[in-house]
Amino acid sequence: MLDQVPTLAQLIKTLQQIPYLASKSIYRLATHFLEMDEQHLEHLCAILLKAKQQVLRCDICFVWKEKGRACSFCNAPKRNQQLVCVVETWQELLTIEKTGGYDGVYHVLGGVICPLEGVGPEQLTIDALIQRIDQKGIAEIILATNQTPEGEATASYIAHKLKGRAITISCLARGIPVGSTLEFMDKLTVYKALSERRPF
Repeated sequence: MLDQVPTLAQLIKTLQQIPYLASKSIYRLATHFLEMDEQHLEHLCAILLKAKQQVLRCDICFVWKEKGRACSFCNAPKRNQQLVCVVETWQELLTIEKTGGYDGVYHVLGGVICPLEGVGPEQLTIDALIQRIDQKGIAEIILATNQTPEGEATASYIAHKLKGRAITISCLARGIPVGSTLEFMDKLTVYKALSERRPF
């Protein structure tokens, strides 16, 4: 059928290049786009392009920020700049922020070490984290990676790299089920895991 509709085939092929989009969702999304009125579709495209042009990562913590504006975490006077919560992605950061119980800053790794997917320490922001700790004199880091084999391995790697430095290294309490991700945890569980963190 797609051979007869080459433009639709091109749309499907383009959507297939988007990571994390399930096969069934691709066809639903294509249908949604085709059924949208032109004005809404043009608005969506404009917003995507604007986001690509205006949203970038902070040079210090790698959280998304607006171009031309200061990072809302690194430049917040009421936040404890000596306490850094290390997370895999910005989705986990949002989950922690929703608890309302954390007043430190963050460091977004951009993923986890996963040799099977070709992701090593050099693909993450681990070196930038070490440099930040050495330059800023950070007092404590909380390794809030997910309790998956890859998350645990990444946390262990970071702890090993920091060995010998005068810094407190802690991790989330074990109230979070093994194998789960912070993004899908309720805020009370995440809050307790943060407040009851233990030495790594």
